[in-house]
Amino acid sequence: MNKKTIDTHTLTGVAIFTAIVIVLQLLGSFIRFGPFSISLTLIPIVVGAALYGPWAGAWLGFVFGMTVLLSGDAGAFLMVNALGTVLTVLLKGALAGLMAGLVYGALKNTNVWLAAICAALVCPVVNTGVFLLGCKLFFMETITGWGEAMGFESVGKYMIYGLVGGNFLFEVLFNIVLSPVIVRLIRVGKKENA
Repeated sequence: MNKKTIDTHTLTGVAIFTAIVIVLQLLGSFIRFGPFSISLTLIPIVVGAALYGPWAGAWLGFVFGMTVLLSGDAGAFLMVNALGTVLTVLLKGALAGLMAGLVYGALKNTNVWLAAICAALVCPVVNTGVFLLGCKLFFMETITGWGEAMGFESVGKYMIYGLVGGNFLFEVLFNIVLSPVIVRLIRVGKKENA
């Protein structure tokens, strides 16, 4: 294949995964554990990062963040600190996709399954970690009030159990189960069509 064909395939693949990210985020906004919706979009972010590289993962994560902001899913935080919300939401998605792609790229020559599983684990860890960091930097006073109102004895427990606990476990479980299988199926399909 020549360079132009490879670029066309990559561009088309990333465009398809971009559409999948948008649709899954909009559909996922109806599924809630606690105050936040489940992020089903981490799966296509991991798969896109594995197939097309870290920058594709960063792009897909950025699109995820934009969709969260435009869908109103971050409304409670936007009212408290708009700039902090925009920074947190865009960075958590873009960094999660970038790191998933970097991890996959670093491990794929050793073991493709291991690379996909590690990328599938890194993506929600980075996504949740940046969210928690953003909460600490921009929303701590508000989150403390929310935790007290919910009866939590400490803001840390509220952040872990009230804000991210169920969502994080769901995202990790689905990512680790589905992302490696999807990457493998697409890679097998590519080999058969080559």
